[in-house]
Amino acid sequence: MGEPGFCVAANLQELPPGRSCRVIVDGRGVLLCNVGGEVYAVADVCTHDRGPLGEGRVRGYTVECPRHGARFDVRDGKVLAKPALRPIETFPVRLDDDRVLVAVPGKPS
Repeated sequence: MGEPGFCVAANLQELPPGRSCRVIVDGRGVLLCNVGGEVYAVADVCTHDRGPLGEGRVRGYTVECPRHGARFDVRDGKVLAKPALRPIETFPVRLDDDRVLVAVPGKPS
């Protein structure tokens, strides 16, 4: 099961550098992004209109919502372009051999 608080989210082979994938971790939608070999995990929901970020484009450290073009930094969730005003949630990631582990606090509201 991984470390306490961390759940296995994906196999690293499913997430090569430059790619992203949508997963469910502890009942929450999570978008995993591999940027240059570093894996980041963010909530798979835009803070502007709750659209699925995983259907958008990921370029470098930026994910763009497909609905209205809001952009966020996958490293810290910071808003990079409106119409979103609030950052997206980010989650701790650890790698354990070829497994991607993610800690998602609490349950979805």
